[in-house]
Amino acid sequence: MTAQESIEYAPETAPRLRMAELAPDVYKAMIRLDTVAKRGLDPTLYELVKIRASQLNHCAFCLDMHTKDALAAGESVERIVQLSAWEESRHFYTEKELAAIELTEAVTVLTDGFVPDAVYEKAAKHFEEAELAQLIAAITVINAWNRFGVATRMTPGHYQPGQYA
Repeated sequence: MTAQESIEYAPETAPRLRMAELAPDVYKAMIRLDTVAKRGLDPTLYELVKIRASQLNHCAFCLDMHTKDALAAGESVERIVQLSAWEESRHFYTEKELAAIELTEAVTVLTDGFVPDAVYEKAAKHFEEAELAQLIAAITVINAWNRFGVATRMTPGHYQPGQYA
């Protein structure tokens, strides 16, 4: 490809609606919930959880946001890239991170209608009860955000770290 050639990408899809403008009280409540849900959690672990849930839920907007936030916080590209195949690349993560990632999957994909005892017990070994409660809250909140993002087709690609701080 020469310098004069350009790649023509597919057109950007416009969002279906803007939640923050149309349901501002819900949006503000979600921001407050998100703020308290992450208290006491390691920021890197928090971003890994958000990225993994967003991968599972196919939320492009949240993937864009949380990968950028993770990179800005010092997370490595390699660990972010490997997250979608964490079971085959476990050596990139700590046992505590693996327990959180596995719990994220179990809470996000409730195909069996419950979180398996083994998954919960593994997480309980690595997290104090209060921290585990915060982790479950954080997983629940990102899943809610993902549903807003997917349902309204929030457009990825424009987020900058700190934009919503």
